[in-house]
Amino acid sequence: MNANDDHIKEWINKADHDLGSAKLIFLHIPDYFDTIAFHCQQAVEKYIKALLVYFEIDFQRSHNLIYLLDLLTKKLEVSEDRYEKAILLNGFSVQIRYPDKTIYLSKEELATAIEIAQDFRVFAIDLIGIKDF
Repeated sequence: MNANDDHIKEWINKADHDLGSAKLIFLHIPDYFDTIAFHCQQAVEKYIKALLVYFEIDFQRSHNLIYLLDLLTKKLEVSEDRYEKAILLNGFSVQIRYPDKTIYLSKEELATAIEIAQDFRVFAIDLIGIKDF
């Protein structure tokens, strides 16, 4: 870990809350597909931001996962597969939280979104080396 340990853990903790919320809503109210998808996107955004803080890469406020991954490439290689996963979630950011941007996703698509968020969690935790999460 580095000098920003507490800040990094705060980002991971917030991301975990988003991922946990997505999982709970999926289990109990799967028809809230927009909310589930939003929380998955938010979790990935925060896991990436934790990595950016870890690698001491400055970033602008943004919900754009591609922008954030591009910044991350300053310090490590990001696979095409990871970019593709981010692209799938990128459209679920803040805009879908409003009535004029309604989306409909199947249970399979929601399960995939949750799997992607979990994958980014493992990616971040492994790179950072956090043992107590």
